[in-house]
Amino acid sequence: MEFTYVKVEVLLPEEHIESLRNRLNDLGVLTVGKYDHVVSYSHVKGYWRPLDNAQPYNGRTGEISFGSECKLEFKCSYKKIDQVKQAIKNIHPYEEPVIYVLPLLD
Repeated sequence: MEFTYVKVEVLLPEEHIESLRNRLNDLGVLTVGKYDHVVSYSHVKGYWRPLDNAQPYNGRTGEISFGSECKLEFKCSYKKIDQVKQAIKNIHPYEEPVIYVLPLLD
């Protein structure tokens, strides 16, 4: 099955949203019709435990942590997904960013 667009979801600290939003807009992926910078975010809570050899942004190795972060969501062309992932990894403060890419059927 072929698809043209995907929905991207990424979890990150709120203070990094603006710089990521601006970079993604510079790539031309946040344009919908006659609007740009089209992105949404919501506050979420999560758990994580850094394993041995991890270099956590937040938390301590071997300890379960709990905290708030944001889920950034946007629609983009599947053709640009590699550029999008690289932009996220370049700006994101986490050692292993959580990025979901979901195909859009229409």
